[in-house]
Amino acid sequence: MSTTNPAAAELIARSNRLGADPKNTNYAGGNTSAKGTETDPVTGQDVELLWVKGSGGDLGTLQESGLAVLRLDRMRALVDVYPGLDREDEMVAAFDYCLHGKGGAAPSIDTAMHGLVDAAHVDHLHPDSGIAIATAADGEALTATIFGDKVVWVPWRRPGFQLGLDIAEIKAQNPQAIGCILGGHGITAWGDTSDEAEAGSLWIIDTAAAYIAEHSKAEPFGPALAGYGALPEAERRAKAAALAPTIRGIASQDRPMVGHFADTDVVLDFLSAAEHPRLAGLGTSCPDHFLRTKVKPLVLDLPSDATVEDSIARLKELAVSYREDYQGYYDRNATPESPAIRGADPLVVLVPGVGMFSYGKDKQTARVAGEFYTNAINVMRGAEGLSTYAPIDEAEKFRIEYWALEEAKLQRMPKPKPLATRVALVTGAAGGIGKATATKLAAEGACVVIADLDLAKAQAAAAEIGGPDVAIGLAADVSKEGAVQAMVDAAVLAFGGLDLVVNNAGLSLSKSLLETTEADWDLQHNVMAKGSFLVSKAAAKVLIEQEMGGDIIYISSKNSVFAGPNNIAYSATKADQAHQVRLLAAELGAYGVKVNGVNPDGVVAGSGIFASGWGANRAAVYGVEEKDLGKFYAQRTILKREVLPENIANAVFVLCSAELSHTTGLHIPVDAGVAAAFLR
Repeated sequence: MSTTNPAAAELIARSNRLGADPKNTNYAGGNTSAKGTETDPVTGQDVELLWVKGSGGDLGTLQESGLAVLRLDRMRALVDVYPGLDREDEMVAAFDYCLHGKGGAAPSIDTAMHGLVDAAHVDHLHPDSGIAIATAADGEALTATIFGDKVVWVPWRRPGFQLGLDIAEIKAQNPQAIGCILGGHGITAWGDTSDEAEAGSLWIIDTAAAYIAEHSKAEPFGPALAGYGALPEAERRAKAAALAPTIRGIASQDRPMVGHFADTDVVLDFLSAAEHPRLAGLGTSCPDHFLRTKVKPLVLDLPSDATVEDSIARLKELAVSYREDYQGYYDRNATPESPAIRGADPLVVLVPGVGMFSYGKDKQTARVAGEFYTNAINVMRGAEGLSTYAPIDEAEKFRIEYWALEEAKLQRMPKPKPLATRVALVTGAAGGIGKATATKLAAEGACVVIADLDLAKAQAAAAEIGGPDVAIGLAADVSKEGAVQAMVDAAVLAFGGLDLVVNNAGLSLSKSLLETTEADWDLQHNVMAKGSFLVSKAAAKVLIEQEMGGDIIYISSKNSVFAGPNNIAYSATKADQAHQVRLLAAELGAYGVKVNGVNPDGVVAGSGIFASGWGANRAAVYGVEEKDLGKFYAQRTILKREVLPENIANAVFVLCSAELSHTTGLHIPVDAGVAAAFLR
């Protein structure tokens, strides 16, 4: 169905403009609507319709498929069967009986606000400036002072049918008004035209922001707290990388989480001020915020120069207290009908001088949680600058967090992919086996770090696999310890930690014993034997500290067990890698870390090794044309099949999947069957 109705087209354009600017609303926050007339295909008569952003959509990227379309007469007729506040949740299911036609998004809880308000266009948004007024202790008085009678204060009420009735009544009783401040929540604006509604929304947002800027006290978060200032960038990022595995483990006790790190001025300034412990303890207010961030963060109560060791010890103590506190919050507010507790781990962890760690079921969710807490800091600054920050109370937060409608939404979420929440690091991943492996792991739900000597190629491969919420590209020389540590640090800062490491970086020089130089030997051993050792060592520190288990996988070779001609340095280093698998499997098993290997052979397609001269040399050894080398290798196998990079990638996936959760120290041959390389 294409958008032919001008009201719907205007709505989408307005929504995209409003949602594109973070000062107007947070990601996936708020909703917009338009009313208009279309011809009913059944009766041929005109019918009044309501187009409204559906549940879970984002204004900035809204398309027609993200709109719910309802018959306005039927939607408004629900007023006559509304059973009252105690049963208002039943009205959400009733919206389905008001839908017009097939397709479209599911109507959201805020649909009533849009349908019942007597205006052609309605916006409901979550701007920081508006929520600052909405959460100020004297927000009602501030609303009158700032906006006069153009904007009406609405005391906190949970989103739903009754709130829609309340706002409709306010609109009817205040014809001069262009919108509302919703206590503890956000803003709503309306207009007879799309431009009028948008202008009203922006006027409320900008007027609130200007008033805050002009009238705010100089230090809304209090004076600077001695010793809590931001560390220099290099120092704070190094400390963040050192703390990240511990913090991810804290955030993943109930279920594994992906992480995001932010050290923006907004966060660092907040943590450097005297009032940050009090304000963080009050928690967030806007439902969109605390549904993503939990009601409040975990805050490290040590100064910026605290050592990594002291910080880790204190974080682990605070994690126990946080879980006890959250359990108490649940126990105080739960009723027999409440959904079960969803976990007591923090989703936001604040470290003075360093920054903010946020967590979610994937990178986007983790990043957005951090963005929402940044919104909350901005809200606190505005509210404290004019008044006192006074979010909705604990009981109301609980009613939102453990709302039956919210639980139903969570239950409708698709089943996660097999590697969801896992962070993979693949070396030598800009092409060939490495790229195929990274692609496979990402397709199965993992976040992937693509490391390669060639930064441009690594970044190009990451872009091809997905955006920065899925894959990133890094430059790394695995033969240098400092470069390996920098690579691992960058990985944990990008995605919170590590779960799966694939030692794939390699090269080969096809030479006989007498032709092989010391430099040839050292180069291959430095990259593959030493490089795998360095990568595994740096990664193991992260895996052990996280206490979440993990996988290390070596891409070895058939040549690790097969004695072929003219490749002594390559085959010897592959044998070294193969035995590292056994040694590390024995050592790291105590930490739940599995170590396994894959032994490929004859992977010509897409191979950097074969393209760099190895292929020509091997073709000469075997007396075939280089272009026919893949076919030659296939014909000497038992299965007579050419081995492709994707075949190795599939083996890596199987080794780190739940199906092989009890397997370590194994080498899987992926060579189409080479009897001389059978493992014994």
